[in-house]
Amino acid sequence: MNEIIQAIAVYALPVIFAITLHEAAHAYAAKYLGDATAYQQGRMSLNPIKHIDPFGTIIIPILLYIATAGAFLFGYARPVPVEWGNLRKPKRDMAWVALAGPAANLVMALLWMVLGILLRAMQVDEPFFMRVAHAGVWINLVIFAFNLLPIPPLDGGRIMTSLLPHKYAYKFAQLEPYGFFIVLALIFFNLSKYWIFPVISIAETVLMLLVFPLTLLLN
Repeated sequence: MNEIIQAIAVYALPVIFAITLHEAAHAYAAKYLGDATAYQQGRMSLNPIKHIDPFGTIIIPILLYIATAGAFLFGYARPVPVEWGNLRKPKRDMAWVALAGPAANLVMALLWMVLGILLRAMQVDEPFFMRVAHAGVWINLVIFAFNLLPIPPLDGGRIMTSLLPHKYAYKFAQLEPYGFFIVLALIFFNLSKYWIFPVISIAETVLMLLVFPLTLLLN
């Protein structure tokens, strides 16, 4: 039980930030590109309560963490409502709205990485803060990679629909009612790792290159 409490303490803040800014970024991008639905419903907000789904964000992840000793974790936030037809160029702008969420997570991973470098440079002895910084990097990279899975209704599926020619985009979008079950099956059979881990590795390498000058400066 102590391990669970410690894990919640370490991961709570990074998870809340990751989810909140991910969803707010979708809402902001949609409003910028012509659809104010999420804005009118108060979803273009940094208030975590606006984006947290009690069941999908809290109960399911905690139960899965306990049941699998941390080996299997899955959850979701309240999806931001987007009326795709309201966008100025719906097919093109769908990709930008979808990409905004993962992009926010990538930026957050960079900021957590910078925080970790600063903590080391300041010789902060409290390991809890370093664990939170590392958790922030890892969580945001996982959310970034997971949401880019090219399966609707995940962000990657939206991006794929936007990029495909109209004929194939329509057929591909018809997978959406089954997307949740496809994703669960991929996770259950441990197949999602063939997408998620390579994407995380590439993203982490890019971020490490970005922070390399700061690391040299402070060492």
